[in-house]
Amino acid sequence: MRKLLVTGGAGFIGGNFIHYWLREHPEDRLVVLDALTYAGNLATIDGAEATGRMRFVHGDITDAALVAGLLSEEDIDTIVHFAAESHVDRSIVEPGTFVRTNVVGTQVLIDAARAAWRTSVGTWRPSVRFHHVSTDEVYGSLSPSDPPFTEQTPYTPSSPYAASKAASDHLVRAYSHTYGLPVSISNCSNNYGPYQFPEKLIPLMIVNALRGIALPIYGDGRQVRDWLFVEDHCMAIDRIVQADVQGRTFNVGGRAEHENIHIVHQLCQLIDERFAADASLATHNRAAPVVDARNVDVVVVAGLRGPGTMHLRVERPIRDVEALDSVDER
Repeated sequence: MRKLLVTGGAGFIGGNFIHYWLREHPEDRLVVLDALTYAGNLATIDGAEATGRMRFVHGDITDAALVAGLLSEEDIDTIVHFAAESHVDRSIVEPGTFVRTNVVGTQVLIDAARAAWRTSVGTWRPSVRFHHVSTDEVYGSLSPSDPPFTEQTPYTPSSPYAASKAASDHLVRAYSHTYGLPVSISNCSNNYGPYQFPEKLIPLMIVNALRGIALPIYGDGRQVRDWLFVEDHCMAIDRIVQADVQGRTFNVGGRAEHENIHIVHQLCQLIDERFAADASLATHNRAAPVVDARNVDVVVVAGLRGPGTMHLRVERPIRDVEALDSVDER
């Protein structure tokens, strides 16, 4: 039985991880620590506390006393660290916020883990693990002709967000080398799926298309991204946490590389097909879908069906678009 502290567990990827872990590991206990900024939404993990196996704590990962207290009180043996400021544009405007959360917050967590898990004889408690969830943006950008990133690709972050995540990666890796702290790191590509905040590409395009307003695309839209379905990401983290891979780093991707403009065209085609198949949808769709974090249902999800295949599908009738539930990517 594991006892997990999941930071950022009310966010997009963290919330999906909570649902995944409760389903796949019914014997485990989870404690969710989330500051509930604009990126967090308790509706994402609605129903999880009712299982009796999850506790939610509203707090900040930079609060050292709170973090240390939780590790002791709950006898935590596994930390899965999602909590992060993650939006590139926001990092350009407020870089200090990203350094505080992504760098200082990570240091607070690994210091607390080191203190809680070190025994009196200088060894580590058995089966403890600090897993750090990071991003492939630490590697910089790829041109269409470049090979995919590997775990050996040098870090070349190109935004304050990416730089702050690179710094946190280096801290975690340094604590492994210096103190022997049992850690693992995963660097993921672009996640997509349920509960994603509408500032991200796929939900933003869906919301704007259904409202009949412009679809904002950077430049010519030819930027290539690898797309990873969020539950596939959760499965990968599960395998890493369960394996004996102390000190190792893993790149997690969907092997589904597409230009942004291709994704936008595919989404528009799907929406057009739904309206063409059911003309009554136009009479039920309001002008502005909900994007204000109310407790509502998911409209569209995208599922990965085999390596290298990004398959988008409409999950619920488009007439339910006012039931868009969304929180930010972590």
